[in-house]
Amino acid sequence: MSLLAADIGNTDTALGLITDGAVSAHWRVSTLEHRTSDEWAVLLRGLLAEHAGISGIAVCSTVPAVLHEWRAMLPEHFGGVPHVVVEPGVRTGIPVLVDNPREVGSDRIVNALSAATDYGGPAIVVDFGGTATTFDVVSEKGQYVGGAIAPGIEISLEALGRRGAQLRKVELQRPRSVIAKNTVEALQSGMVFGVASQVEGLVARLTAELGAAPEDVTVIATGHLAPLVMGECRCFTDHAPWLTLRGLELVFSRNV
Repeated sequence: MSLLAADIGNTDTALGLITDGAVSAHWRVSTLEHRTSDEWAVLLRGLLAEHAGISGIAVCSTVPAVLHEWRAMLPEHFGGVPHVVVEPGVRTGIPVLVDNPREVGSDRIVNALSAATDYGGPAIVVDFGGTATTFDVVSEKGQYVGGAIAPGIEISLEALGRRGAQLRKVELQRPRSVIAKNTVEALQSGMVFGVASQVEGLVARLTAELGAAPEDVTVIATGHLAPLVMGECRCFTDHAPWLTLRGLELVFSRNV
């Protein structure tokens, strides 16, 4: 039996089956706000058809409309399966030391919990999502102390294509060189190397504000776009593609 972990983001939803502490299967689907609870149930049952039954479901979401449909779907279609929705009031096991803990995205809390549990502090998690790149900071004592949010790579590229009269959508990949010889590669250079420089600069500033030596800070890359950028950054010490799913597993075990 496995735990189904669902990280519902603004652009994509990452789904994973966690069996004996490891991700045994995973999928990434579009997050569509108009998808109904019944449609979500059909989608999940199709993905799970080739796998053994699930023993639990853990969910975090940054999209209220989609979370509403999941709340309706879980008791109706998976009524016999224990489930946990990460939200204020749910035990996570990590202190959240910010002005208003309720406004912090549940995925960011889950990432910080996973980092604090598996790596210890101080640590910085950089989550490369399509809509946003988030930076979350864990103190030496294992506390979530805040972070930063920057525009995501996909949404930045989409905005350029939409607002630039002579620009267009291009494939997200590393160009041949930083000094591009054509418009397509110029856009790719700005995205890949520009984001890499942004990440290195922000990580350096966050580390300095923590008062920690750079060699003492674990810097973790996660998110489906991490492989595009992390090779261009010297700041990362670890790549944890399933960091959020692992955090959902930890929250589930604390609440069920």
